[in-house]
Amino acid sequence: MHTLKQQWFGNVRADILAGIVVGLALIPEALAFAFIVGVDPRVALYASFTIAVIISFVGGRPGLISAATGAMALVLVSLMANHGLQYVLAATILTGIIQFILGLFGVANLMRFIPNSVMLGFVNALGIMIFITQMPYLIGAGSITYVFAIVTLILVYAIPRFFTYIPAPLIAIVVMTSIALISGVKLQTIGDLGTMPNTLPIFFLPDIPLNFETLKIILPYSLALSVVGLLESLLTSQVLDDMTDTPSNKNTEARGQGIANFVNGFFGGMAGCALIGQSVINIKSGGRGRLSTLTSGVFLMFLIIVLGDVVADIPMPVLVGVMIMVSATTFNWGSFKFLKQAPKSESLVMLITVVIILYTHNLAIGVVAGVILSALFFVAKISRVSVTHDSGIYKVKGPLFFASTTKFIQSFDNVTGSSVIINFENSQLWDESAVAAIIKVKQKLEQKSVTVQIQGLNSSSEQLYQQFT
Repeated sequence: MHTLKQQWFGNVRADILAGIVVGLALIPEALAFAFIVGVDPRVALYASFTIAVIISFVGGRPGLISAATGAMALVLVSLMANHGLQYVLAATILTGIIQFILGLFGVANLMRFIPNSVMLGFVNALGIMIFITQMPYLIGAGSITYVFAIVTLILVYAIPRFFTYIPAPLIAIVVMTSIALISGVKLQTIGDLGTMPNTLPIFFLPDIPLNFETLKIILPYSLALSVVGLLESLLTSQVLDDMTDTPSNKNTEARGQGIANFVNGFFGGMAGCALIGQSVINIKSGGRGRLSTLTSGVFLMFLIIVLGDVVADIPMPVLVGVMIMVSATTFNWGSFKFLKQAPKSESLVMLITVVIILYTHNLAIGVVAGVILSALFFVAKISRVSVTHDSGIYKVKGPLFFASTTKFIQSFDNVTGSSVIINFENSQLWDESAVAAIIKVKQKLEQKSVTVQIQGLNSSSEQLYQQFT
């Protein structure tokens, strides 16, 4: 009870103000994601509202912002093009069910297999991606656009040096929007990106046939959405853990994401997950509790329904300035030191993770590729087995498993004498391939009339050896 009270009411003023900033920042992102998928802006805006509100209650990481995201939008593009909105909503509901089940089975425990080099690549790629996604609003625009973006950026960095009671991004947005309206300068605004809904989302069932054919259509998309959504959410949760030096329950977060997407699909929203950019804005603006996440969703809907005309006049260069600040703070500038000091294999893993994410615009593909590459480097590093011999005693040093068996077998190609002892005091058998390699060596030597004796197996190696012989 004390923990819940702290998460909800331990940081009220800062949480509400941070949530207001995030609510503003969610609008252009949601409109852009709706454009990617090819759906009405309401589908993304309703998703951002519904997911943010629900995850504030059921999520495992206070202060984390979840809504419609670009990663999920990319997965939904072909489903929307080929089958339409109703199937997108059905896939969102199924995604929620799958994510909830994965959370029950402890999917977050897999986080420990993601190396630090991959985490660095993930964070840096996100920082670069946030910056790149803002460029279309600047490139080709007039000089006044650049002026507004630069001044906003200066305000966001300068204000906290003198005043911290209200988040700097909120002050910058209000000040620069007021200047734009008073001066009458022509700038691209939020309203230029799409029309705002004027009603709250309502509950309804997707209009699709409930049969196996429908399941065949949506299941592949739902599986992909589940993996992408959980990967991005859990990694974002870890980033916030590090930023705030506080722990979070990742399995609860996975289940919470599932509940949010399940409910969201019945209210006309597309699938969503954690947003790293908006989550960082929230933390940097002082948001720490669940109230900040709830406020972001509620204020988002308040903005588009009650203040839609006012919000539509917010200049995009102002929001671009805020997001550039986010990209700069998201990027881990210590990575340059990491590249110099870390082993070459880890530096390569980090760089490749960044490149793949930027090339595919898919966080899941980049992270999975980074984990696989890191695993391959690790296997190559630990698969160094050596065999030394003296007076018919062959001493094996190093782990014996599928990646090291070839060298082990080759070490017995030129055995001389009538008997040999293979000593495993400094070795460990890890899999069936290791036992198979020993059997192969024994058979090869016995065919040459050489007696083979196995010594020095520890208890676990002996058990494995007996199991397969």
